[in-house]
Amino acid sequence: MKDYTERNRALLHFIITPTILLTVALLGGLRVDAQTGQFVFIAPPLVTLVLAILLGSLFVRAGAIDLRQWFAIEQPMLTNLAHLLTLLALFFASAQAFNSVLPESGLLHWMFSFFFLWTLWTNQFSAFDARRLLKSLIVMFSTAFVLKHLLVSGLYAPEGGWFRRIASALLQGIAIDVPAFAPITGYVSFFALALYVAGLLLIAPVPVRLGAAPLNKLAVREGALAESSDQLSE
Repeated sequence: MKDYTERNRALLHFIITPTILLTVALLGGLRVDAQTGQFVFIAPPLVTLVLAILLGSLFVRAGAIDLRQWFAIEQPMLTNLAHLLTLLALFFASAQAFNSVLPESGLLHWMFSFFFLWTLWTNQFSAFDARRLLKSLIVMFSTAFVLKHLLVSGLYAPEGGWFRRIASALLQGIAIDVPAFAPITGYVSFFALALYVAGLLLIAPVPVRLGAAPLNKLAVREGALAESSDQLSE
């Protein structure tokens, strides 16, 4: 029976994982207008690029990505190039994951941005491993998702009810600009975040090295042939 382990690992590493990350990069900025129902693409703000850089630094510090293994002189140039493209896809997927849970403008945009910046900056000086970092990211994105797509969207929806009136009275005089998007926007954001977490789970600290297993099998075969030739000579 043929062994497909190495082929499946290569397919997962070089095709499936980058495709998932690129899908997140596309869906993270997608919104649906509440009145027209048209798709609106929101470009990632500059602050999300800064957040993606800080998060990438955490990936390296936590050991989730070992750059010495991802880029090695003994690897083929195409392999190093594929690894570079995968990390670029991870960078833009991270930026768009933040974009999907950031309010688009107004005071809330800067409040959420400060929350993310403060969290990621303080984590730069904390002890992290890959598993703890993943749990922290799930909690952080889940909190931001609930605040934006459930709480804030409910407060400023046209049918917000008494909860909206209370919030408007408490925040009277404070300019909070919340664009009106269709409820399906929250589902798109949830799907993008779920794909992002799945992509993080698929990224291996030490990537797949093509050709390593065949070389090992060839060495074993040559050793067996040498032993058999020695026995025949005796």
